[in-house]
Formats: sequence, structure tokens, C-alpha cells
Amino acid sequence: MHGYTILTTRKRVIVALIHTVVFWIVAALGPLWTVHPLRATSPPSAWVMAGVYVIVSSVLLLLTAFSGHPGERCYFGLCAASASFGLLRQLFGDPRMHAAVYVRVAMLACAILMGLWILRRYLAPDEA
Repeated sequence: MHGYTILTTRKRVIVALIHTVVFWIVAALGPLWTVHPLRATSPPSAWVMAGVYVIVSSVLLLLTAFSGHPGERCYFGLCAASASFGLLRQLFGDPRMHAAVYVRVAMLACAILMGLWILRRYLAPDEA
């Protein structure tokens, strides 16, 4: 219908937007806790979190690569960039990557706007 490869229905767009808003809230709360650089002596939970960021970043990069529509590609690219900055913050800690919090919030805010634009296209009547 609109040339989207992944966000092919209004329901998929809404689910993606809900996830993005939740992660935007989590990213906005990021300054409330300090992240220390990842080391061999770091607790297992820090390593698990780094692994989660690697998986999420990889999946979002794949979704970006497989996206067909430029708006869809932009949406997933912004989400992938946000997750990648989260991974960098987890690896290097706050002293070196404190700006990553603000970059993540900005990227996810832009992704939310792009998702709303995509949703608006699904809600608009088809041009015949």
C-alpha cells in the first residue's frame, strides 16, 4: 500500500510506537543512575545489559537494512542509533559517554515523530 516492508499495517506501527515511547522514557531517566565503564570485574548484570544492547542494536540495524520506504528506514535507523549510544555508554561509562544520554533521548524523540508521520499515512484516506 505505502511501500513499507516491515511496518506494513497500522497495528505494527502502533506497537512500534509504543515500544519507542517506553524506551524514550527509560532513556530520559538515564541521568538518574551512573554507569561505570565495563571491566572484567564488573557485576554480571552489567555484562548482561551490554549483551542486550548488542542484540537490540544488531536487530535494529538489520531492520534498517531491510526497510523499503525511506521513512521506515529513517525510523529504524534512529532507533538503532539510540541503542548503539546506549551500548557505548554501557561500555565506556558516564565519564566518557555522558552525552550519550541526551543523544539517545533526541534520537528516540525523532523516531517518535517519524513513527507518528508513518501512522498518519495509514490513518489518511487513500488517494485514488
